[in-house]
Amino acid sequence: MQALLDVILPVFLVIGFGYVAVWRGFFPVSGVDALMKFSQHFAIPCLLFMAIVNLDLSVSINPRLLFSFYTGATVGFFLGLFGARFVFKRDWEDAVAIGFCCLFSNSVLLGLAINERAYGADALAGAFSIIAFHSPFCYGLGITAMEIARNRGQSPLVMARGVARAMFRNALVLAIFAGFIVNLSDLTIPYVLKDALDLVIRAALPTALFALGGVLIQYKPEGDARVIAMICAVSLVVHPAITWTLGSTLSVPKDIFNPGVLTAAMAPGVNGYIFANMYGRARRVAASSVLVATAASVFTAWVWLVVLG
Repeated sequence: MQALLDVILPVFLVIGFGYVAVWRGFFPVSGVDALMKFSQHFAIPCLLFMAIVNLDLSVSINPRLLFSFYTGATVGFFLGLFGARFVFKRDWEDAVAIGFCCLFSNSVLLGLAINERAYGADALAGAFSIIAFHSPFCYGLGITAMEIARNRGQSPLVMARGVARAMFRNALVLAIFAGFIVNLSDLTIPYVLKDALDLVIRAALPTALFALGGVLIQYKPEGDARVIAMICAVSLVVHPAITWTLGSTLSVPKDIFNPGVLTAAMAPGVNGYIFANMYGRARRVAASSVLVATAASVFTAWVWLVVLG
């Protein structure tokens, strides 16, 4: 119970402030859209860029952790994809969008905030090593699957162009790539520029959490309840369970194992809805899943914190 009070509730209280502020009319919807655009296209990319720049790749990039996390994520994607297609009889394009909701954990807005409160800022190397590959991997898998579903019968070159075009329009992906370039080339960021980036970074998580609350009120919990329940179960239970099982079997060091499992236990992020909206498929289910799973993760994240000790 103490973990719930000390670690999880402060994060969700910030989300709740945003929710209530928009609900009661104290903050306009247009302002929320602007905050979300600022956080997703500017502040969080700056955060990810500097995190990758400062990451000790020889220490932080642990193949066993990445294998554990992304095996769980991939299994979750295909469970969502085939469950939507063969159990709930959705068409292939809808099924891919639903699978993406099971794939893309809210690793930044919720994951970083909860991990930082649980384990401290110095213990975030494991979370950042996952985040470094999160957007490229998830968007790469989701976009590839959607392009195959939409362009069945077309040449692989046409599909490859569609995947590349969508990937390199994503600010998070570009920031991560830029961070790797600076890190691997040993370039030095000027002190004045680094200070400016730090000022923006400080606003990233609180702004994003407040904006997430304002965004969630726009989503009505409508759509197929069984599909939403499947997404919640895969995201909040199956993915972290696979990560925990594989990570334990492979003896992933505890200082990066715990943040890895907790990151896997996060609800689907707003990117699930962004992906569905980008293709105009399963938008109502994606929006409802973000809302319901985010609320449920207040308790499931607490359970995983207890499991992790």
